[in-house]
Amino acid sequence: MATPSNGSVFRRRSLLKAAGFGAVGTAVIPFAGACSDIESGTGSTQVTEGFDFLPQYKEWPLPVEPDLVGEPPNHPSGFTSYPEPAQAIPEPPANTGTYRITIPTWGTPPPSDDPYFAAVQEAWGGTVVELSHADGNTYAETSVQWLQAGEFGDGIHMFSWMLGAHPNFRETAVNQFYDLTDILTGDISERWPLLAGRVTEAWGKSVWSSDPDDPKSARLYGIPGSLSGGPQNGMYVRTDLLEAADMEVPATVEEVLEIARAWSDDTAGRWAFYGLDYLTPQWFGLASGNGWAWIDGKLVHNCERPEYTEWLEFRRTVWDEKLVHPDAPAASLDPKELHKSGTTLFHQDGMSYWSDFIGSVSRGEIEGAVAPLGPIAAGGRTPVVFGGADVEGWLFLSKSLSPEQVEEILDVANFCAAPFGTIENQLLDYGIEGDHFEFDADGVPRTTEHGSATIGGYYGISGKVQTFHTGDPALVQQRFDYDASVLDFLEKDIFEGIRVEAPAAFISAAQTLKDQESDVVYGRAETADIPAMVETFLANGGEAARVPFTDAYKIVNGE
Repeated sequence: MATPSNGSVFRRRSLLKAAGFGAVGTAVIPFAGACSDIESGTGSTQVTEGFDFLPQYKEWPLPVEPDLVGEPPNHPSGFTSYPEPAQAIPEPPANTGTYRITIPTWGTPPPSDDPYFAAVQEAWGGTVVELSHADGNTYAETSVQWLQAGEFGDGIHMFSWMLGAHPNFRETAVNQFYDLTDILTGDISERWPLLAGRVTEAWGKSVWSSDPDDPKSARLYGIPGSLSGGPQNGMYVRTDLLEAADMEVPATVEEVLEIARAWSDDTAGRWAFYGLDYLTPQWFGLASGNGWAWIDGKLVHNCERPEYTEWLEFRRTVWDEKLVHPDAPAASLDPKELHKSGTTLFHQDGMSYWSDFIGSVSRGEIEGAVAPLGPIAAGGRTPVVFGGADVEGWLFLSKSLSPEQVEEILDVANFCAAPFGTIENQLLDYGIEGDHFEFDADGVPRTTEHGSATIGGYYGISGKVQTFHTGDPALVQQRFDYDASVLDFLEKDIFEGIRVEAPAAFISAAQTLKDQESDVVYGRAETADIPAMVETFLANGGEAARVPFTDAYKIVNGE
């Protein structure tokens, strides 16, 4: 991706100050000509640093030092041995409230009466948190209606990538969510020491404003998830199947295509791919996020670049040659299960799939081995890997709650912020010994099949003080080495330090473009239709959005 540098922190802050947005307490950079009407749908731009009302950072000393020391967040540290866990919260506050929180779920939701939930709720002081599970595959889009109607219970967890489906999310945050500012401003370490140990950057990314023209309207509306960095997704290949076919792990996109052709057999029910949508743009040097790159002194959208056509032509080729599972357009099958069964050779997924696959092998559920492809590119380009430091998401609370209820949920969030190496984290991540997990001969917790189907959900209440690679020692070492191998290829964030909420027309035009891309790659339209698709996108919101995105870029980078 042709995005020069993200600028030094000092340079960026001095530019913000010179533009009139760097003083303590200021928080918002308005779009040029933006209307202050919160329901305008014209988008907004929000600084995510420099606030004077966030929780005061106070380091929470880790009880155990990691075995592998990286450079968080893009190169997390790791534990290759399981430490004796320490108590993070010796005396959790006793509470009696009951709350319902909506969360995204992929797969079958666990039964609410499982002993895991009762054990966790007892450990954090008695608060009952009922999880309302919703289909993660459609959560981003369907949550638009829930949020606008205020029908999400006492809280809702949103992954950061889901906000792109929400026109006017700033409006939603201000109108529907509890303003946490007065409760969390200043030194909160006495009651919530682990939340105080969350880095300021995470809290800064949890701020929204009611009026883009009034910096003083910036307020804190979300409990941030973990601050994670490095690659968040990977293209996994079944290395055991490659070995059986006497093939090597591909190092270029051309080699991927060569292997896909050699391995796939449509008549035998064997295909190289299922999903190729959200990860493969990086193979062609395209941009992540809203798709903007700074090239030759101008902000250019992915669809305007020749690499975009090349990317779609690649995807159409593998479809025409029957290298993609025939169900892919309908997406009615579970791609994880297809990959685990050996029906597909490659599988795009989050980095947690690596440990998920290894866990299934260790429990004897499947056989095989996987690894993510390293940084690869097409046409001899320098590889690009999507990733970088950001909060995973937020827990937003209903504004109908009382301050006392919010404080009780913050007690729970403080518990959930306990990092690896604590008794609290062991319970949250592994459950009850003998039921949800067992210690293996090396003293490492191994999740049982029951535990694998149960554990989860509470991840959305708060991020950790710090995140680590943990679990199978060999896999921890592999993850640590993999992160190091891609560091030099991580995409540079050209909007670092600022959140740009796209105008509603741009979001709508981008969704239409995405639908048209599917038509092309699955043979319902032709590659010759791409120029018309681009023209429609630009006419219906893409061109108009270039102005505010360019203004935001220039404020951050001083171009």
